[in-house]
Order: sequence, then structure tokens, then C-alpha cells
Amino acid sequence: MSRKKHRGTPLYKQISLSTYFIGFLILCLLYFAYRYRHGIHYYMTIIEKTFKGEKIADDKVTKYDIRNIEVMDNYYLKTFGIDVSHYQGEIDWNKMHTIYQLYPINFAFIRSTMGTSSIDETFEENWKGAKENNILRGAYHFYRPDENSTLQAQNFIKQVHLESGDLPPVLDIETLPRTQSMERLIEGIKNWCRIVEEHYNVKPIIYTSDKYFEDYLNEHFKEHYIWIANYNFWTEKMKGHWDFWQFTEKATIEGIKTNKVDVNIYNGTIDDLQGITL
Repeated sequence: MSRKKHRGTPLYKQISLSTYFIGFLILCLLYFAYRYRHGIHYYMTIIEKTFKGEKIADDKVTKYDIRNIEVMDNYYLKTFGIDVSHYQGEIDWNKMHTIYQLYPINFAFIRSTMGTSSIDETFEENWKGAKENNILRGAYHFYRPDENSTLQAQNFIKQVHLESGDLPPVLDIETLPRTQSMERLIEGIKNWCRIVEEHYNVKPIIYTSDKYFEDYLNEHFKEHYIWIANYNFWTEKMKGHWDFWQFTEKATIEGIKTNKVDVNIYNGTIDDLQGITL
């Protein structure tokens, strides 16, 4: 009697919940392995070489590199670069040729100034190093919302002497004001951009986070090139208004001792990028 009842039970009811759960996990692992196959392959290659005792350039590979390689592989026809400041310490620009030995470093944005009077202590060395190694270079200013915008523009202009072939200047705005309204902040950013544009005869690039841009800047800087920082693991595509995408802050680059390096995609070819230089 019990045998007949078992035979009539649908197959899906005969399978335990734990079996379904294990099957679900296996499918997730298979999807992850396929989705990040290029990064995993690179990671396994590094591990294999390490076990063999081979000397390799990128011997500090982390889990973040797997995702980074996948993003770059998706945009392999675009142009890649980095941005640096004193946080990266002393940089050996002579070793700065590729990212993960896969894609060339075609451009570098270098922090020059902060606020009304601060100067990045590594700017001059990095500025010189990028040029000597034929990397398109650009300088950026870290904007402090509660400080005078005119003095901030003058601080940048005093320190940064752009030449033909350099990228447009960049305004880095990341923080909200504490002592003024958002309306005054927008006025200050526009004032900085106006002064800098009049000096270099080119519109500055605006750098900020995706949310900051959408919430506060989107309606005010449509004529500028936009450089967006978005490190979301699940973000795979650039939005239409992203001219540059800083997709990670944790990359491993030969020539830089720390593995906390920003990597960026320019949404165009190297010829397109050269077309926006001074």
C-alpha cells in the first residue's frame, strides 16, 4: 500500500528542501564562475606562478582585481587610465605601463591642489613622471565647499601649468557644505569653473560620485565632461552621461606599492581622448 502511494508522489515532492538549496548554490557558483571567468583565470594564473616560485610583477592580487578585470574586459575597446595623489606614495612611473599586464595606461589624472591654499606634496613629481612616460596627463583640484571659490581657482592656476597635449583641468567635488546652502555651493562651483576656463581656454571636467551628480549637479553642468565614481560591484555599464567612469579604488598597479589605486575608463578611443586635450 505504501509503495503505491510513493509511486504516485510527484518527483519534485520527493526531493528535500536541502537538495533544492544545494542545487541553487551550485547554480549560483556556476553563474559567478562564468560571469567573472576572465578575472578568475587571471587570479588562478597568478596563484600558479606563485607556487612555482616565478617572479611576477603583480604579486599582490586581491579579490577586487577579479571584478576589475571583468569590467575592463567588457570595455576592451575603450581607453583606460588611473588617478593618483599623495595617498599612493612614491610612484615609479617607469614601471607604469599596463593594468594587470592586459591594458595600457593611456592617461593619468593627478591631484594638484586642495581648497584655497593646500598643495599635494607629490604633484610635481607625478606631473613630471607622467609626461616622461608618454602618459596623457591631467590635473585635478579637490574642492572644499566652505572655502572661497575664487581663491580655490587661483590656488589651482598658480600650481598647474598646462601644456599642449594635456587633458582639461578637473574639479573634484565630493562633500556637502556645512556653512552654506546648496545654491551657494553651485554658484561657487560655477565660479571656479568660469575662472579656470578663462585662464586655460577650456571647460573643466567635473568629477563626483554618481549619487552626488544626480542629486545636486545634473541640471547645472550639462556642457561639461563628466567623470563619475561608482564602485558598485553590480554596476556593469556606463550611463549615457558618463564620459569617464572611475569603477574601482582598489586596483593593483605595477609601480605603486599600495593596492588602493583608482582605475578609470574613458568612454572613447585613445584618439577621441587626445581630441579633447589642450
